Amino acid sequence: MKKFFQFLGFIALCAFSFYYTEKTVSVVKEFDDIMIEIKEVAKSEKIESENAIIEGDTIIPGENGQEVDVTKSYQKMRKYGRYDEKLLLMEEFKPKVSIQDHYDKYVIRGNPKKRQVSFLFLVTKEDDITEIQTLANRYHLSFTFFVDSEWLETHNEEVLLLMEEGHTIGNYSRRGDYEDADFAWVDTVIKRIGKQETSYCYTEEKNENTLGLCAVNKNYTIFPSIIIKEYPYKTIKEQVQAGSLITLPINDQVIEELPSIVKYLESKDYRITNLEQHLSESHDSF
Repeated sequence: MKKFFQFLGFIALCAFSFYYTEKTVSVVKEFDDIMIEIKEVAKSEKIESENAIIEGDTIIPGENGQEVDVTKSYQKMRKYGRYDEKLLLMEEFKPKVSIQDHYDKYVIRGNPKKRQVSFLFLVTKEDDITEIQTLANRYHLSFTFFVDSEWLETHNEEVLLLMEEGHTIGNYSRRGDYEDADFAWVDTVIKRIGKQETSYCYTEEKNENTLGLCAVNKNYTIFPSIIIKEYPYKTIKEQVQAGSLITLPINDQVIEELPSIVKYLESKDYRITNLEQHLSESHDSF
């Protein structure tokens, strides 16, 4: 019995010593010149988050907040034994009202602070996107292709290639009918086979069934800002704004005018990005 209590005393002593050592290290760290300077700088480097804008059944993405990761920054600088602003590490935190929590709203545009626009293409059985794809590669652009089930049945390899090239794939179910059983199959191909974390539905008319089905499957429902039927260059020049989600037809006129459209948008400091980048609230996508 005596040995048992001696053993317990030894364990308690070890635990106390470990606790005491940890507390000592923490106290010493707090008075370290490097830590003091990091904390001082952290006060001015913090950027508050910006809530997503919700109006009725619509949403516009917000912006993550950003602050200095004090602990990781300190650990990194301690290796060099000095404070160095270049070694500051930042971490993001999402806003209280975030698009990540609201699949039940129509996404009507991206955050205008990004000065980005997205090109959306609806791809059905009759469509050949080869030339659109070639133009995207030529100008180093990423688009969003909403593919329907009939097209996907015969273009499995092509859709994976589009993803590899940096394009976002949206779910167009069977010609936009999200109550069709093909919706789930297309979603599986995009998320499980294509490894795209998020997918997107598309509608040009508000439909509660579409919105509900897409929300349950954690798909954002895109309600485009600009729908082009003809005269793509003229229409975009007249209507484009920061955050515009632009639907373009797949035809010869778009293929012919796309280089001029790209040149015009770039001259106005717009970036053409896919939906994944455009709707992200992360600072990395700015």
